[in-house]
Amino acid sequence: MGNAFFYHLTRSPLEATLPMLLAKSLQAGWHVVVRGREAGRLDWLDQKLWAGPDEGFLPHGVAGGKHDALQPILLTTGAEMPNGAQCLMAVDGAGVEPAECGGLERVCIIFDGNDPAAVEHARSQWKALTGAGVAAQYWSEADGRWQKKAESGGTDG
Repeated sequence: MGNAFFYHLTRSPLEATLPMLLAKSLQAGWHVVVRGREAGRLDWLDQKLWAGPDEGFLPHGVAGGKHDALQPILLTTGAEMPNGAQCLMAVDGAGVEPAECGGLERVCIIFDGNDPAAVEHARSQWKALTGAGVAAQYWSEADGRWQKKAESGGTDG
């Protein structure tokens, strides 16, 4: 069963943190699905990824094209993973079901620490996933660099 990593954004915006996590996932040899809640927001992320530096280009696409299965990184609002993803990155409060974690190497839940509703939603996701037996880690950048602040074996929620 894949672990869930919670990333609490307080200093860096999503458009800065997501490319770093995506690059690490590709280096691990994983295909990734980035799941959001709104198509417009994923289109915005798509543009941000295309505008990144040439040396750090992240090959990706937005779901709905004829080559979805070939995309190393696929941005979607759906639950499907047509690219055979080993990693799911949920942004903007997108849902993650505990059963999904079993078939993945990693699940990343990335949330805006400056939005109280997003923080509360992430807390409920932590409880639901760990309560279902998913091991989880909580990472924060509040001190200026990413640090692991909490860990759960999955049953102590």
